[in-house]
Amino acid sequence: MSDVTPGTGRLAHAPASHPVVQQARIGVLLANLGTPDGYDYWSMRRYLNEFLSDKRVVDLPDWKWQPILQGIILTVRPSKSGANYKSIWNHDLNESPLLTITKQQTAAIRANLKASYGDRIMVDFCMRYGNPSTASKVRAMVEAGCEKIVFFPLYPHYAGATSATANDAFFKALGREKRQPAVRTVAEYFEHPLYVQALARSVTEAYAKLDHRPDVLVTSYHGMPQRYLMEGDPYHCQCMKTTRLLREALGWEKGSIDVSFQSVFGREVWLKPYTVDHVAELAKAGKKRIAVMAPAFSADCIETLEEIQGEICEAFLHAGGESFTYIPCLNDQPAHIEALSEVIRANLAGWID
Repeated sequence: MSDVTPGTGRLAHAPASHPVVQQARIGVLLANLGTPDGYDYWSMRRYLNEFLSDKRVVDLPDWKWQPILQGIILTVRPSKSGANYKSIWNHDLNESPLLTITKQQTAAIRANLKASYGDRIMVDFCMRYGNPSTASKVRAMVEAGCEKIVFFPLYPHYAGATSATANDAFFKALGREKRQPAVRTVAEYFEHPLYVQALARSVTEAYAKLDHRPDVLVTSYHGMPQRYLMEGDPYHCQCMKTTRLLREALGWEKGSIDVSFQSVFGREVWLKPYTVDHVAELAKAGKKRIAVMAPAFSADCIETLEEIQGEICEAFLHAGGESFTYIPCLNDQPAHIEALSEVIRANLAGWID
Protein backbone atom coordinates (compact mmCIF):
# COMPACT_ATOMS: atom_id res chain seq x y z
CA MET A 1 0.00 0.00 0.00
CA SER A 2 1.63 3.21 -1.15
CA ASP A 3 -0.10 5.37 1.48
CA VAL A 4 1.39 3.53 4.45
CA THR A 5 3.75 5.86 6.32
CA PRO A 6 7.19 4.16 6.14
CA GLY A 7 8.35 2.63 9.42
CA THR A 8 5.02 3.17 11.22
CA GLY A 9 2.55 0.70 9.74
CA ARG A 10 -0.03 3.53 9.85
CA LEU A 11 -2.19 4.67 6.97
CA ALA A 12 -1.62 8.35 6.32
CA HIS A 13 -5.32 9.27 6.40
CA ALA A 14 -6.60 6.69 8.89
CA PRO A 15 -7.60 7.34 12.51
CA ALA A 16 -5.20 6.30 15.28
CA SER A 17 -7.49 3.37 16.15
CA HIS A 18 -6.98 1.75 12.71
CA PRO A 19 -5.11 -1.61 12.81
CA VAL A 20 -1.43 -1.55 11.90
CA VAL A 21 -0.88 -2.22 8.18
CA GLN A 22 2.31 -3.81 6.89
CA GLN A 23 4.22 -2.31 3.97
CA ALA A 24 3.20 -4.28 0.86
CA ARG A 25 5.54 -7.12 -0.15
CA ILE A 26 5.53 -10.13 -2.46
CA GLY A 27 5.98 -13.59 -1.00
CA VAL A 28 7.75 -16.52 -2.61
CA LEU A 29 6.75 -19.71 -0.82
CA LEU A 30 8.75 -22.83 -1.68
CA ALA A 31 7.10 -26.17 -0.92
CA ASN A 32 8.60 -29.61 -0.51
CA LEU A 33 7.08 -32.99 0.31
CA GLY A 34 7.58 -33.10 4.05
CA THR A 35 9.43 -34.59 6.95
CA PRO A 36 8.67 -36.20 10.30
CA ASP A 37 9.62 -34.21 13.38
CA GLY A 38 11.67 -37.15 14.59
CA TYR A 39 12.34 -40.81 13.88
CA ASP A 40 10.59 -42.11 17.01
CA TYR A 41 7.44 -44.23 16.65
CA TRP A 42 4.85 -41.52 17.33
CA SER A 43 6.51 -38.86 15.18
CA MET A 44 6.67 -41.33 12.31
CA ARG A 45 3.07 -42.43 12.87
CA ARG A 46 1.76 -38.84 12.74
CA TYR A 47 3.74 -38.13 9.60
CA LEU A 48 2.75 -41.34 7.81
CA ASN A 49 -0.88 -40.92 8.78
CA GLU A 50 -1.00 -37.44 7.25
CA PHE A 51 0.88 -38.57 4.15
CA LEU A 52 -0.98 -41.81 3.48
CA SER A 53 -4.41 -40.30 4.25
CA ASP A 54 -3.98 -37.87 1.36
CA LYS A 55 -6.37 -38.86 -1.45
CA ARG A 56 -3.83 -37.61 -3.99
CA VAL A 57 -1.38 -40.23 -2.68
CA VAL A 58 -3.74 -43.15 -2.10
CA ASP A 59 -7.04 -42.66 -3.90
CA LEU A 60 -8.90 -45.66 -2.48
CA PRO A 61 -12.24 -44.97 -0.75
CA ASP A 62 -11.95 -44.42 2.99
CA TRP A 63 -14.07 -47.44 3.88
CA LYS A 64 -11.54 -49.65 2.15
CA TRP A 65 -8.26 -47.86 2.90
CA GLN A 66 -8.54 -46.41 6.39
CA PRO A 67 -9.04 -49.75 8.24
CA ILE A 68 -5.90 -51.06 6.51
CA LEU A 69 -3.96 -47.86 7.20
CA GLN A 70 -5.00 -47.42 10.82
CA GLY A 71 -5.09 -51.09 11.77
CA ILE A 72 -2.07 -52.57 10.00
CA ILE A 73 0.23 -50.08 8.25
CA LEU A 74 0.40 -47.49 11.03
CA THR A 75 1.05 -50.22 13.56
CA VAL A 76 4.01 -51.75 11.74
CA ARG A 77 5.48 -49.19 9.36
CA PRO A 78 6.43 -46.36 11.79
CA SER A 79 9.13 -48.50 13.43
CA LYS A 80 10.61 -49.63 10.12
CA SER A 81 10.48 -46.18 8.55
CA GLY A 82 11.85 -44.67 11.76
CA ALA A 83 14.89 -46.95 11.60
CA ASN A 84 15.48 -45.86 8.00
CA TYR A 85 15.23 -42.20 8.94
CA LYS A 86 17.55 -42.71 11.91
CA SER A 87 20.23 -44.06 9.56
CA ILE A 88 20.28 -40.79 7.57
CA TRP A 89 19.19 -38.30 10.25
CA ASN A 90 21.07 -35.03 10.69
CA HIS A 91 21.81 -35.61 14.38
CA ASP A 92 23.74 -32.35 14.76
CA LEU A 93 20.64 -30.30 13.93
CA ASN A 94 18.13 -32.98 14.97
CA GLU A 95 16.27 -32.87 11.68
CA SER A 96 15.93 -34.82 8.47
CA PRO A 97 18.34 -34.16 5.58
CA LEU A 98 15.42 -32.95 3.47
CA LEU A 99 14.68 -30.22 6.01
CA THR A 100 18.35 -29.23 6.24
CA ILE A 101 18.73 -29.01 2.47
CA THR A 102 15.45 -27.16 1.96
CA LYS A 103 16.60 -24.55 4.50
CA GLN A 104 19.86 -24.19 2.56
CA GLN A 105 18.02 -23.84 -0.75
CA THR A 106 15.68 -21.24 0.72
CA ALA A 107 18.55 -19.16 2.10
CA ALA A 108 20.40 -19.29 -1.24
CA ILE A 109 17.31 -18.34 -3.26
CA ARG A 110 16.51 -15.55 -0.79
CA ALA A 111 19.99 -14.10 -1.26
CA ASN A 112 19.74 -14.46 -5.04
CA LEU A 113 16.39 -12.66 -5.24
CA LYS A 114 17.41 -9.99 -2.74
CA ALA A 115 20.25 -9.04 -5.07
CA SER A 116 17.64 -8.36 -7.76
CA TYR A 117 14.67 -7.01 -5.81
CA GLY A 118 15.91 -5.93 -2.38
CA ASP A 119 13.58 -6.39 0.58
CA ARG A 120 10.41 -6.25 -1.51
CA ILE A 121 10.46 -10.07 -1.77
CA MET A 122 9.90 -12.39 1.20
CA VAL A 123 11.19 -15.93 0.61
CA ASP A 124 10.27 -18.84 2.86
CA PHE A 125 9.46 -22.56 2.65
CA CYS A 126 6.83 -25.00 3.87
CA MET A 127 6.16 -28.73 3.83
CA ARG A 128 3.10 -30.49 2.47
CA TYR A 129 3.25 -32.98 5.33
CA GLY A 130 4.74 -32.28 8.72
CA ASN A 131 6.33 -28.98 9.73
CA PRO A 132 6.55 -26.15 8.91
CA SER A 133 3.03 -26.48 7.55
CA THR A 134 1.75 -24.69 4.47
CA ALA A 135 -0.99 -22.97 6.47
CA SER A 136 1.46 -21.57 9.04
CA LYS A 137 3.67 -20.06 6.35
CA VAL A 138 0.78 -18.57 4.39
CA ARG A 139 -0.41 -16.97 7.65
CA ALA A 140 3.08 -15.60 8.33
CA MET A 141 3.33 -14.10 4.85
CA VAL A 142 -0.05 -12.43 5.10
CA GLU A 143 0.86 -11.02 8.51
CA ALA A 144 4.14 -9.73 7.04
CA GLY A 145 2.22 -7.72 4.43
CA CYS A 146 2.48 -10.02 1.39
CA GLU A 147 -0.35 -8.95 -0.91
CA LYS A 148 0.89 -11.29 -3.63
CA ILE A 149 2.36 -14.80 -3.24
CA VAL A 150 4.18 -17.01 -5.74
CA PHE A 151 3.75 -20.62 -4.59
CA PHE A 152 6.49 -22.92 -5.88
CA PRO A 153 6.20 -26.72 -5.39
CA LEU A 154 9.81 -27.91 -5.71
CA TYR A 155 9.03 -30.74 -8.11
CA PRO A 156 10.55 -30.57 -11.60
CA HIS A 157 7.81 -32.87 -12.91
CA TYR A 158 4.07 -32.56 -12.41
CA ALA A 159 2.22 -35.34 -10.61
CA GLY A 160 -1.07 -35.40 -8.81
CA ALA A 161 0.63 -36.85 -5.73
CA THR A 162 3.26 -34.08 -5.59
CA SER A 163 2.55 -30.75 -7.33
CA ALA A 164 -1.25 -31.02 -7.18
CA THR A 165 -1.48 -31.95 -3.51
CA ALA A 166 0.95 -29.16 -2.60
CA ASN A 167 -1.34 -26.73 -4.43
CA ASP A 168 -4.35 -28.24 -2.66
CA ALA A 169 -2.81 -27.44 0.72
CA PHE A 170 -1.94 -23.92 -0.43
CA PHE A 171 -5.47 -23.18 -1.64
CA LYS A 172 -6.92 -24.63 1.56
CA ALA A 173 -4.68 -22.31 3.58
CA LEU A 174 -5.82 -19.33 1.51
CA GLY A 175 -9.41 -20.24 2.33
CA ARG A 176 -8.73 -19.41 5.98
CA GLU A 177 -7.49 -15.88 5.26
CA LYS A 178 -9.75 -12.88 5.77
CA ARG A 179 -7.69 -10.86 3.28
CA GLN A 180 -6.54 -13.19 0.55
CA PRO A 181 -3.43 -12.22 -1.40
CA ALA A 182 -3.25 -12.49 -5.17
CA VAL A 183 -1.49 -15.76 -6.00
CA ARG A 184 0.38 -17.58 -8.72
CA THR A 185 1.38 -21.25 -8.68
CA VAL A 186 4.56 -22.28 -10.45
CA ALA A 187 4.22 -24.97 -13.10
CA GLU A 188 6.61 -27.89 -13.52
CA TYR A 189 10.04 -27.04 -14.94
CA PHE A 190 11.27 -30.45 -16.15
CA GLU A 191 12.46 -29.06 -19.50
CA HIS A 192 13.79 -25.69 -18.38
CA PRO A 193 17.23 -25.24 -20.01
CA LEU A 194 18.94 -24.18 -16.78
CA TYR A 195 17.55 -27.19 -14.91
CA VAL A 196 18.72 -29.58 -17.64
CA GLN A 197 22.12 -27.89 -17.72
CA ALA A 198 22.43 -28.23 -13.95
CA LEU A 199 21.68 -31.97 -14.21
CA ALA A 200 24.24 -32.40 -16.99
CA ARG A 201 26.86 -30.51 -15.02
CA SER A 202 26.30 -32.72 -11.97
CA VAL A 203 26.86 -35.82 -14.11
CA THR A 204 29.99 -34.42 -15.73
CA GLU A 205 31.47 -33.43 -12.37
CA ALA A 206 30.64 -36.79 -10.78
CA TYR A 207 32.16 -38.75 -13.67
CA ALA A 208 35.32 -36.63 -13.56
CA LYS A 209 35.99 -37.94 -10.04
CA LEU A 210 35.76 -41.63 -11.02
CA ASP A 211 38.65 -43.87 -12.02
CA HIS A 212 36.46 -45.79 -14.46
CA ARG A 213 33.51 -44.54 -16.47
CA PRO A 214 30.24 -46.31 -15.57
CA ASP A 215 28.82 -48.66 -18.18
CA VAL A 216 25.42 -47.00 -17.93
CA LEU A 217 23.72 -44.10 -16.16
CA VAL A 218 20.35 -44.89 -14.58
CA THR A 219 17.91 -42.03 -14.03
CA SER A 220 15.68 -43.30 -11.25
CA TYR A 221 12.40 -41.46 -10.80
CA HIS A 222 9.88 -41.86 -8.00
CA GLY A 223 7.21 -44.28 -9.14
CA MET A 224 3.43 -44.07 -9.31
CA PRO A 225 0.67 -46.55 -10.16
CA GLN A 226 0.50 -47.32 -13.87
CA ARG A 227 -3.20 -46.49 -13.66
CA TYR A 228 -2.41 -42.81 -13.01
CA LEU A 229 -0.67 -42.56 -16.38
CA MET A 230 -3.70 -44.09 -18.08
CA GLU A 231 -5.91 -41.54 -16.29
CA GLY A 232 -3.97 -38.61 -17.73
CA ASP A 233 -1.18 -37.80 -15.27
CA PRO A 234 1.73 -36.44 -17.40
CA TYR A 235 4.48 -37.44 -14.94
CA HIS A 236 5.78 -40.46 -16.88
CA CYS A 237 6.08 -38.56 -20.15
CA GLN A 238 7.84 -35.64 -18.47
CA CYS A 239 10.36 -37.98 -16.84
CA MET A 240 11.14 -39.58 -20.16
CA LYS A 241 11.66 -36.17 -21.76
CA THR A 242 13.99 -35.00 -18.99
CA THR A 243 16.22 -38.02 -19.52
CA ARG A 244 16.25 -37.43 -23.27
CA LEU A 245 17.14 -33.76 -22.81
CA LEU A 246 19.85 -34.72 -20.31
CA ARG A 247 21.36 -37.20 -22.77
CA GLU A 248 21.33 -34.57 -25.52
CA ALA A 249 22.90 -31.97 -23.21
CA LEU A 250 25.69 -34.44 -22.41
CA GLY A 251 26.13 -35.29 -26.10
CA TRP A 252 25.73 -39.02 -25.42
CA GLU A 253 24.39 -41.67 -27.77
CA LYS A 254 21.00 -43.33 -27.42
CA GLY A 255 21.07 -46.24 -24.98
CA SER A 256 23.64 -44.60 -22.71
CA ILE A 257 21.05 -43.58 -20.11
CA ASP A 258 18.28 -45.79 -18.73
CA VAL A 259 15.00 -44.77 -17.09
CA SER A 260 13.51 -46.65 -14.14
CA PHE A 261 11.11 -46.03 -11.26
CA GLN A 262 11.54 -46.62 -7.53
CA SER A 263 9.59 -46.59 -4.25
CA VAL A 264 6.85 -49.05 -5.24
CA PHE A 265 4.09 -49.31 -2.61
CA GLY A 266 1.23 -51.80 -2.37
CA ARG A 267 0.13 -54.54 -4.75
CA GLU A 268 -0.96 -52.41 -7.70
CA VAL A 269 1.20 -52.36 -10.85
CA TRP A 270 3.40 -49.24 -10.89
CA LEU A 271 5.42 -47.60 -13.65
CA LYS A 272 8.13 -49.97 -14.89
CA PRO A 273 10.90 -50.94 -14.91
CA TYR A 274 11.34 -50.94 -11.15
CA THR A 275 14.78 -49.56 -10.28
CA VAL A 276 15.62 -52.25 -7.71
CA ASP A 277 14.97 -54.97 -10.31
CA HIS A 278 16.48 -53.07 -13.23
CA VAL A 279 19.90 -52.53 -11.62
CA ALA A 280 20.07 -56.25 -10.79
CA GLU A 281 19.29 -57.09 -14.40
CA LEU A 282 22.02 -54.72 -15.57
CA ALA A 283 24.55 -56.49 -13.35
CA LYS A 284 23.50 -59.91 -14.65
CA ALA A 285 23.80 -58.60 -18.22
CA GLY A 286 27.44 -57.67 -17.64
CA LYS A 287 27.08 -53.99 -16.74
CA LYS A 288 29.42 -54.12 -13.76
CA ARG A 289 29.75 -50.37 -13.21
CA ILE A 290 26.72 -48.12 -13.05
CA ALA A 291 25.82 -44.65 -11.83
CA VAL A 292 22.38 -43.70 -10.51
CA MET A 293 20.80 -40.28 -10.16
CA ALA A 294 17.30 -39.09 -9.19
CA PRO A 295 16.29 -36.08 -11.34
CA ALA A 296 12.74 -35.86 -9.93
CA PHE A 297 13.97 -34.94 -6.45
CA SER A 298 15.08 -31.35 -5.89
CA ALA A 299 16.78 -32.38 -2.64
CA ASP A 300 18.26 -35.57 -1.24
CA CYS A 301 15.86 -37.36 1.07
CA ILE A 302 14.92 -40.79 2.41
CA GLU A 303 14.31 -42.11 -1.12
CA THR A 304 17.81 -41.19 -2.28
CA LEU A 305 19.99 -41.39 0.83
CA GLU A 306 18.50 -44.62 2.16
CA GLU A 307 16.63 -46.34 -0.67
CA ILE A 308 19.01 -45.73 -3.58
CA GLN A 309 22.23 -45.98 -1.60
CA GLY A 310 20.88 -48.85 0.48
CA GLU A 311 18.36 -51.23 -1.05
CA ILE A 312 19.02 -50.41 -4.71
CA CYS A 313 22.80 -50.45 -4.32
CA GLU A 314 22.63 -53.78 -2.48
CA ALA A 315 20.46 -55.29 -5.23
CA PHE A 316 23.04 -54.33 -7.85
CA LEU A 317 26.04 -55.64 -5.90
CA HIS A 318 24.23 -58.85 -4.90
CA ALA A 319 23.50 -59.55 -8.57
CA GLY A 320 27.19 -59.30 -9.48
CA GLY A 321 27.75 -55.59 -9.91
CA GLU A 322 31.13 -54.22 -8.89
CA SER A 323 30.93 -50.41 -8.78
CA PHE A 324 27.85 -48.39 -7.80
CA THR A 325 28.00 -44.59 -7.93
CA TYR A 326 25.21 -42.38 -6.64
CA ILE A 327 25.11 -38.87 -8.08
CA PRO A 328 23.51 -36.57 -5.47
CA CYS A 329 20.46 -34.45 -6.15
CA LEU A 330 21.06 -30.86 -7.20
CA ASN A 331 20.33 -29.64 -3.66
CA ASP A 332 21.80 -26.15 -3.13
CA GLN A 333 24.36 -26.33 -5.93
CA PRO A 334 24.78 -22.84 -7.45
CA ALA A 335 23.58 -23.96 -10.89
CA HIS A 336 20.41 -25.37 -9.32
CA ILE A 337 19.77 -22.24 -7.26
CA GLU A 338 20.14 -20.11 -10.37
CA ALA A 339 17.72 -22.36 -12.28
CA LEU A 340 15.11 -22.17 -9.51
CA SER A 341 15.61 -18.42 -9.16
CA GLU A 342 15.13 -17.92 -12.88
CA VAL A 343 11.85 -19.87 -12.75
CA ILE A 344 10.73 -17.62 -9.90
CA ARG A 345 11.73 -14.45 -11.79
CA ALA A 346 9.60 -15.56 -14.73
CA ASN A 347 6.64 -16.02 -12.40
CA LEU A 348 7.19 -12.59 -10.85
CA ALA A 349 6.87 -10.93 -14.25
CA GLY A 350 4.35 -8.09 -14.17
CA TRP A 351 4.34 -7.99 -10.38
CA ILE A 352 7.72 -6.37 -9.83
CA ASP A 353 10.35 -4.63 -11.94
